[in-house]
Amino acid sequence: MCIHIVACSSIRRIGDARLASGKAVDTQDQQTVRPAEPPSDREDTRSPGTPMSQRLRAAQPWATLLARVALAGILGYSAYTKLPPALSVQSVEAYQLFSPGVSEFIGYTLPLFEFALALLLLVGLATRYVGAATGLLMLVFIAGIASAWARGLTIDCGCFGTGGEVAAGETAYGIDIARDVGFLALAGIVMIWPRSPLALDRLFGLYR
Repeated sequence: MCIHIVACSSIRRIGDARLASGKAVDTQDQQTVRPAEPPSDREDTRSPGTPMSQRLRAAQPWATLLARVALAGILGYSAYTKLPPALSVQSVEAYQLFSPGVSEFIGYTLPLFEFALALLLLVGLATRYVGAATGLLMLVFIAGIASAWARGLTIDCGCFGTGGEVAAGETAYGIDIARDVGFLALAGIVMIWPRSPLALDRLFGLYR
């Protein structure tokens, strides 16, 4: 009788243990397997920007186009006024910075260089690099004018073909430098933001 009671009690304990382990497994499965959450609407959402930034982005190519055309006109006119080359040579010699041979070389090549830059800017080819070259040219002009001013020379800057010595009261170094700084700003626009319409760069896949 006692053996029968002990056997029944053992069987009951084993059954209870199996039932408890089964419930634990079911609980783990419920905790592990969860329905997939729908993707958040916030994923891959890019802010289109403020209306002001959108307007600036849309206006940038046209601003670059205006800067390109303006610089092309300025450089083309500057090169034209330096012809014949003797005028350009006279303007370079007035700065008293170079030997006669170097001054003559600069005087002859400067109008050609300005014409080349003007043409490239007008057609929009290699825009960023041409803008950088134009900016460097303006820095050279500014440095030359500042040098003449500091040394007390009384000359015309020769930027538009009217170089040489002038009367003491006819110098306009400050105006000349301010003007070239404005041209430098235009060159900076072209160099930093080269993308613009009506440009050959687009044919080569540049600055789209």
